[in-house]
Amino acid sequence: MTQPAPVHASGVDNDRLSAQLRFVLETDKLKRILRRNLLVDGSRRENDAEHSWHLALTARVFAEYAPEGTDIDRVTELLLVHDIVEIDAGDTFIYDSAAVQDQVERERLAADRIFALLPADQAERVRTLWDEFEARETPEARFAKAVDRLAPMLANWHTDGGTWVQLGVSKGQVLEKVKIIAEGSQALGAYAASLIEDSERRGYFAG
Repeated sequence: MTQPAPVHASGVDNDRLSAQLRFVLETDKLKRILRRNLLVDGSRRENDAEHSWHLALTARVFAEYAPEGTDIDRVTELLLVHDIVEIDAGDTFIYDSAAVQDQVERERLAADRIFALLPADQAERVRTLWDEFEARETPEARFAKAVDRLAPMLANWHTDGGTWVQLGVSKGQVLEKVKIIAEGSQALGAYAASLIEDSERRGYFAG
């Protein structure tokens, strides 16, 4: 683990700042965690840091499609922290049935370690956000998950099928995984359904 520079600032709780710096330096590792999907231009694979930032931005752009009363600031927070666990757990491809088996346990252990780097009050808040995203029991979490699930669909459509084609994913598999989009946003769910039908016409699915 990268340690903060051994310096002290006057007028600051340096123990608290050091803990915060350890977390910030540790989460820099998100930049090296590669996801399966390509960038929209097809030039290379996306990394987790790019993914998290882009989702947070997308959620704000799509705020009008969230259920009335949804706190978009909280949605943004959920999206910024949702994949931090992949520093330890790695990216789990949604259609990899073997890897999905122990995903929950791997990510729980990662959350235990990484979030504990923060001062206790911040660690508790970040863990609460991560748990909320995973549980999908609030409008904010469901909308955040909808945006998260839509993003790779966009990447795949704009790269001639992307990972769907590369890994032989069927339309049925996609329908099963993306149905939660409509749970978070009727509008985005309708768009996703149209995108799937168009992708089928273009031959992007196996079978």
